[in-house]
Amino acid sequence: MYKALLFDLDGTLLPMDLDVFMKAYFHGVTRKFAHLLRPDKLISDILHGTAVMVKNCDRSRTNREVFWSDFATRVGSPAEVLEPMFDEFYDREFASLKQVTGPNPLARPLMEGLFRKGFRVAIATNPIFPERAIRERLRWLEIDDLPFDLVTTYETMHFCKPNPEYYIEVLELLGAAPGECLMIGNDVEEDLVAGNLGIKTFLVEDWLQNTKNLPIKADHRGSFADLAAYLDNLCVPVSNNRLTSSTNR
Repeated sequence: MYKALLFDLDGTLLPMDLDVFMKAYFHGVTRKFAHLLRPDKLISDILHGTAVMVKNCDRSRTNREVFWSDFATRVGSPAEVLEPMFDEFYDREFASLKQVTGPNPLARPLMEGLFRKGFRVAIATNPIFPERAIRERLRWLEIDDLPFDLVTTYETMHFCKPNPEYYIEVLELLGAAPGECLMIGNDVEEDLVAGNLGIKTFLVEDWLQNTKNLPIKADHRGSFADLAAYLDNLCVPVSNNRLTSSTNR
C-alpha cells in the first residue's frame, strides 16, 4: 500500500528527447551570455558545475551553493552578478523551450485523481535546476497549480540523482518509509536506484534513458498510459487525512 508517489519530470511526466532539450537549453543560455562568455566555455563551466553537484556528498550545502561555488570561480565573476542573469533567462526566455517537448494530456487527470484519493505526491526531479525552471516545466503540463507535497529543486536539496542520499532526503521530507513509496521515472540509473533503498519502482519506457546500458531492475514497467492505468487501480491510502485539505489548497 503506497502512501507517497514520487514522479520524475523530464522524460516521465514531460515527454522529451533529453539531448534535443539540452541542445535548445544551451543555445538559449549562450545567447543570453554572449556578451560576457564564449559559448564553448560557458557550456563547459555549466557542465562542470553540474557534475560537482551530482558528486557532492556534503549535507551542509544545498545544490545551489555547491553549483555557484564552482561555477562562479571558474567563470571569474561573483554569483551576485551572474545569478540574476540566469534568473532573468528562466523568467523570460526559458518558456520558449516548451516547443521541443511534447504534451501529456494524461498528466493532469492522473494527478487530480491521485490527490482526490489522498495520496502524497512529490515531483522528484533531479534537483540540478532552480525552482523557476522546474515550475515552468510543470506549467507546460498544466499541473503547476496542484498541491504537491514536495518539489525537489536545487535551492532546497543537498544531493542529486543517482546518489541514494537524494532519495533518503526525499523520504525524510515526506516523512515516509521506503516501503510506502513508489518512484516513477524513465532513467534506469537515476530513478531505479531508489529500489536499493526498498522503494518500489515503475519504469516509464516512452522516453527511456539508459545511457550506460545497465540491467533493468524495476518492480513495474510500461508506457505512461500503462502507468496511468496502474495508478488508477490503486486503493486509497489507509491514513487518508489529507483528502479534503489537499484539494482545497
